[in-house]
Amino acid sequence: MNCSLFTRRSFIESVFATGAAALAPRFAFGGSSAGERILLGACFIKPDIVKTMKSIGFDFCEGGVSEAVNPDKDGDWWKKKRDEIGSLALPVRSLVGFIPGRFRLTGSGADHSRALDYAEKAVRRAAELGVKYIVLGSGAARKVPGKKPSKSEIEKGVAQFTDFCRSVAKRMEGIDGVTIVIEPLRARETNIVNYVSQGREIVEAVASDRIQLLADIFHMMEGKDGAENIVRAGAMIKHCHIAEYSTRSYLGDHAEHVARLEPYIAALKSIGYKGGVSCECSWRKKPDIAKQLETSFKTLKGMI
Repeated sequence: MNCSLFTRRSFIESVFATGAAALAPRFAFGGSSAGERILLGACFIKPDIVKTMKSIGFDFCEGGVSEAVNPDKDGDWWKKKRDEIGSLALPVRSLVGFIPGRFRLTGSGADHSRALDYAEKAVRRAAELGVKYIVLGSGAARKVPGKKPSKSEIEKGVAQFTDFCRSVAKRMEGIDGVTIVIEPLRARETNIVNYVSQGREIVEAVASDRIQLLADIFHMMEGKDGAENIVRAGAMIKHCHIAEYSTRSYLGDHAEHVARLEPYIAALKSIGYKGGVSCECSWRKKPDIAKQLETSFKTLKGMI
């Protein structure tokens, strides 16, 4: 073997390609592939920025539920917003910020009924826009109350959150085209579902193709959640978020952090992932946003 030709990246890819079949879960609702390649996006739905994104080469944009389909707003607001989003230069493929923190999904004060009404209205509006994925991160809403909840309280909270996901899937019957993806979040943001493996368990328990999984590479790096867990989750992963390690900045902002992303991208490639990877990150005031978007796009494109 000519070691000069066997790069670090090709080594990572070969390892995951070899192990993917063995690690892939038996439980999956079809493949991750929805197209012919991985799609690249960023979290913006401002018309001028989205136009710039399209010129750079991005495939889609990602907005927030309250920003794009806010269930608290009336029909007149929604008609205007729907037309506004429909005129964007790129499709809004996904939305984040599903359930606001004012709704309690866990603990003794949990009230799923109001949250479900809110969720159903958001999903119906998202379907009108052609949105494919809504991200269920909602760390504040799902966090088990208390400074240091006991093991039993955490277990009960996970069960409550699972029940909520099951109820959301039920409410979505008859609404075509939208999938909810559970987002594991780092421990500093919530105290349940911090790892991809834990998200997998909920997806398996709910057993509905309407509830699937998101891999947020920033949260995975922060929680030392290895890239092999993307391989284990396999076809359950329908959407991805990405940002630089530690700084949570745009890709390429710190060149020394880029190598940390490579195993995760290699893992996605090893499972034949053809979904979206969205830059959900912080953006600096300077340099201008167009330069940051271009740097992010080139950095990500170079790995994919």
